[in-house]
Amino acid sequence: MKKKQSITIIASEETYKNLAKFETIEDLNNTVRAYKEKFADQLNKNQLAVLNHLHNYSAKYFGVSFRTKNNIAKDLGISRRTVIRACLHLESLGIIKQLEMKRGSDMRQTSNAIVIQPMIVEEKQVVTPEPAKNSKNCHTNKTNSISLKQNILNKRNDIAVDNKKHEDNFQQANFVSHWVPDRFVSLVSSFYTEAKTIQEFWKVVRQCNPVLNHETGEKAFDKDQELVIGTRAIKEFAMKVKSGVRMKKGIFAYFNGIVNNLMDKLYFDRNFMCE
Repeated sequence: MKKKQSITIIASEETYKNLAKFETIEDLNNTVRAYKEKFADQLNKNQLAVLNHLHNYSAKYFGVSFRTKNNIAKDLGISRRTVIRACLHLESLGIIKQLEMKRGSDMRQTSNAIVIQPMIVEEKQVVTPEPAKNSKNCHTNKTNSISLKQNILNKRNDIAVDNKKHEDNFQQANFVSHWVPDRFVSLVSSFYTEAKTIQEFWKVVRQCNPVLNHETGEKAFDKDQELVIGTRAIKEFAMKVKSGVRMKKGIFAYFNGIVNNLMDKLYFDRNFMCE
């Protein structure tokens, strides 16, 4: 019988920081979205629900969650066994890595750290074919190598100029996607002009809104409440920026914390929830 390896990783804030694989919340969000697209046909609803849950609870230490399987199962309304199987499947696809942890106080086992992994992009190697061994000398006119290289460089320069023109024209048409509410766009555009930045702020709001029922897609807050929370959060965020608050983990991570705090408070506010 194979002997179980001893647990060497101690659960602590420093450990979680060291395990974090992402520099910003934007990198984490983009990676999770990419995994969902890549493995769309290999993830069932429970596996997707578990991945979303891990994603939602890994904003403090980018990509690191230390939620217990029992708590995940309770929140999602599924069995602990289902959560375990889902995590094993996500791990087999390379999306997450599970690490056994122990408490520093008594050195006894505690909940695993589940770390979302960066996506690995495989680079294609270009193989140059070798010349045929018994090939005969060809007596056709030789191409001047210098003139050939110059022609290639000229073509590349022309393409680069054309691409730059297209890029400049595209940047001038800096529009925000239709799924971002106009009121939110109007408010955020007072501080940020890049469409990508505005969209990312709204993505944070949407992703912080917890799913209550994964079968129906019901969330804790409806679209109108999301918009109210988003506008309140961006106003608070702007005040923090003006006061000179340092945002060590980036603007989106800081904004994520503001949105989460607002949602935690307003979920138990009867007046707000009944509006």
